[in-house]
Amino acid sequence: MLVERLKEANSELYRPALETLRTLIRTSTSSMTSVPKPLKFLHPHYPELQKLFDAWSPSEDKSLFADILSVLAMTYSDTQPRGTLRYRLLSASFLPASSTIPEPGSWGHEYVRHLAAELGEEYIIRQEGEDAVAPPPAADGAEDVKPEPVKIPGTIDDLRALAMDCAKFFLGHNAEPDAVDLFVELEMVDRLVALVDANTFGRVCTYMDRCVTLLPPPDDVTFLRTIHKIYLKFSKFPEALGIAIRLNDAELIRQDFNVSGNPTMRRQLAFLLARAQIPVEWLQPPASEDADAEEELPDDIMECLSNTHLSRFFKEFGKEVGVADPKSLEDVYKSHLENTRAGISANVDSARGNLAGTFVNAFVNAGFGNDKLMVEAEEGNSWVYKNKDHGMMSAAASLGLSLLWDTDVGLSHVDKYTYSSEEHIKAGALLATGLLNAGVRTEADAALALLGDYTTNPSLSLKTASIIGLGLAYAGSHREDLLALLLPAVADETTSMEVAALSALALGFVFVGSGNGEITSTILQTLMERDEKALSEKWGRFLALGLALLFVGLQDASDATLETLKAIEHPISKQAQILVEVCSFVATGNVLRVQRLLHICGEHLEAVKEKEEAAEKEEKKEESKEDEQKPDDTFQSFAVLGVAMIAMGEEIGAEMSMRQFNHLMHYGDPIIRKSVPLALGLISASNPQLPVLDTLSKYSHDNDLQVALNAIFAMGLVGAGTNNARLAQMLRQLAGYYYKEPDCLFVVRIAQGLVHMGKGTIGLNPFFSDRNIMSRPAIAGLLATIMAFTDAKAFVLDKYHWMLYFLVTAMYPRFLITLNEDLEGLPVTVRVGQAVDVVGQAGKPRTISGFQTHQTPVRLGTTERAELATEEYIPYAHVLEGFVILQKNPGWEKEDTMQL
Repeated sequence: MLVERLKEANSELYRPALETLRTLIRTSTSSMTSVPKPLKFLHPHYPELQKLFDAWSPSEDKSLFADILSVLAMTYSDTQPRGTLRYRLLSASFLPASSTIPEPGSWGHEYVRHLAAELGEEYIIRQEGEDAVAPPPAADGAEDVKPEPVKIPGTIDDLRALAMDCAKFFLGHNAEPDAVDLFVELEMVDRLVALVDANTFGRVCTYMDRCVTLLPPPDDVTFLRTIHKIYLKFSKFPEALGIAIRLNDAELIRQDFNVSGNPTMRRQLAFLLARAQIPVEWLQPPASEDADAEEELPDDIMECLSNTHLSRFFKEFGKEVGVADPKSLEDVYKSHLENTRAGISANVDSARGNLAGTFVNAFVNAGFGNDKLMVEAEEGNSWVYKNKDHGMMSAAASLGLSLLWDTDVGLSHVDKYTYSSEEHIKAGALLATGLLNAGVRTEADAALALLGDYTTNPSLSLKTASIIGLGLAYAGSHREDLLALLLPAVADETTSMEVAALSALALGFVFVGSGNGEITSTILQTLMERDEKALSEKWGRFLALGLALLFVGLQDASDATLETLKAIEHPISKQAQILVEVCSFVATGNVLRVQRLLHICGEHLEAVKEKEEAAEKEEKKEESKEDEQKPDDTFQSFAVLGVAMIAMGEEIGAEMSMRQFNHLMHYGDPIIRKSVPLALGLISASNPQLPVLDTLSKYSHDNDLQVALNAIFAMGLVGAGTNNARLAQMLRQLAGYYYKEPDCLFVVRIAQGLVHMGKGTIGLNPFFSDRNIMSRPAIAGLLATIMAFTDAKAFVLDKYHWMLYFLVTAMYPRFLITLNEDLEGLPVTVRVGQAVDVVGQAGKPRTISGFQTHQTPVRLGTTERAELATEEYIPYAHVLEGFVILQKNPGWEKEDTMQL
């Protein structure tokens, strides 16, 4: 009847008829599954109503009519795309300027979602190249009989204004993800900041945060910047600072750090910066403004920033958890459980065994400064003298690991070895000095003072030890004064390739992720000028790695360097290109890059003919692996590691890459098979999940010893510092299995040391703060150690076993220590459980599952999360991890009234 009424000529009756239609449509709510009745009955009349509508003259009535048609168009969306949107915009255009169209939300939730979907579609069609408004785009794929295409009025700004209305509705009705998605489609994410309020901003930000890894490059940075603005707007400083660290933007970090006036808050922020090892210099205002502007940061904040508290708290933590007593090697090996027959293993080279013991002892007792073999040993009886030649260097250096972070006591212990007449011991002592200071800054700058003079020492071992020592001690500090010490060695053509490569690597450590132009150009220069033979040495890869580390996390900033590398003819350019690209996109989960790398892994380099030639050569002399004719395939091994590097940031990517590694293992060339276990170790450092362990266990019995060796080391990485009982058992079996293979046995021992690292308190995972922020120096350390294993025979099993100490930059205690506002320990109860992803879930779901309640300080696993058990204290940090300062909650009363 109402439809008939609209067809009549009497125009006074239109308005009431439309009003009645509107109320009928709005009030009919039926069950979710069926179409509301009015829409169902009006469906057949829709084409007639359309014709009628076109015949009317523009008026307020016509606008209301359009609004109703817009709702009806929902039922026709398959034959006439974007009808809802078209009538909605028409309805707005017929209104007189004074009155406004009703909110889209007044028609209900489904209508708004429909509208939002059509907005996105329309925007894409307009962007893809059909002219914006003049000739309207033809209806996409619509098989209607109607000759005329869909005309959609309005400009892009109108679309965006409508999107704002929709987003307001979404945010008010717990549909934050919908709002974010709509804004992404219309490319206006930055406008979200104005819309969110105190109730919705948290959910919007967590959802956006999760999207970041899934977005293509320019968008992910805009997302992070938007999140950052929202957090600042609601003065959530730790969250904002966390985002600034991920953006690696010195300017933002400085503003965030200085924006809070509360001194306790600033201390908490300082702990966060210290964990990320952000250069202290970034927090001072730029020197150009004023000479007076350089005001010193207060001492207490400097102490937090330079991690000076770390050693003291770590030792207290060890006492609390009951692992302060030193462990002997036998406690780790538990060789009485190995099922070897006594007397057979007597033929093992004892120096090799002792060398393994050095590392195990160093890793297991790291940071406690009380091990029996080195620190507590009597003068003439030190473990150093139980090693031969280059073994002494690692033994003396293990002192640095044992006294990790303890700069005061440590230096006095190491000091006595620096006067040794034995060159190797002296070199070890220099390296130990560097290890001590890793990740900790002191006023005295002892490492620079002690090691600076040796960088030009004629003795090779002293020179390399001091260079690497400096690199580790100042990892991530971007200290300009180290340039003068280390750059000349890279540039000078007369230095050996070894020194040049290690200097480049040390610079890579110090300036990790800085994109420093001076170093970049010097290393590129070296790569161009050195002769073929030098670049083909095994050290070439570290030269390339030093270059790549400068670009960690810089994404597109490395393009110019990549172009330059393409100009170099030598095979090393291919290796360097892959390394630089991988480091730039580390942990971004960038799918296109992963596909490129997999493509590289898939190339079988030699055609059949070349294979035969190579086979003859192999018989003649096996060592000449990089002979002129045989193509150099090291770059493939880097490509495999690259897949792991890029995918390690987010769980979905990591899981997908595991499948790829399985394929590579089946079909890859030997060099690729050798690298797969290392990639597995890299992707889940200190995160022993069963599938990874089983896979590695399978590879550790591979008939290619190189694969087995790398798999065993990877087992050590995966279980680093977790005391995982299952892993320890596997390693004991392997020790029995390989008792005649000194190389493998050596690596088994080292893996055992890694699994019990810091007696189960120190981890290697480079991500912290709920696995969101990546520590750049940690990535550098892990990558450098793994590089040494890409050719284990030439490095770790030869006389460069000290390369294992590269891991020190990634080692960090996995604890939660709660402090009061004066930075003294404050035990509170916390719940620790597996972290659960609750993004986009309704209500307030639990963020952890299967929790246990502990007193702080507590140890947290890689995938675990903690929350305070009571509301007695309010934490300053947003993630309970590392050092957290608590503030008494003023509104909290003890609940003791309930007890009966």
